[in-house]
Amino acid sequence: MFMISACVLIRSRRGEFDKVVEGIKQFKEAKRIFPVLGRFDVVVDVEASDLVSLGNAVLRMGRMAGVVFTETLVEVQYEEV
Repeated sequence: MFMISACVLIRSRRGEFDKVVEGIKQFKEAKRIFPVLGRFDVVVDVEASDLVSLGNAVLRMGRMAGVVFTETLVEVQYEEV
């Protein structure tokens, strides 16, 4: 089955990193969750069966308590020319 892959970059509110990570663990679409240094606090590798499912998961993540903002990087499929 073809899956759409994406990385969701999450900025959490100060002091709420652990709460955000625990909440993200509840998403079946979240395949890997890890902390990072820099502008974002958490990176989530996400897989979904279609763009609607991906969009719904990312929107739910963005509405979680403790999340300031997200940025989503969707994998592209291309042919070399």
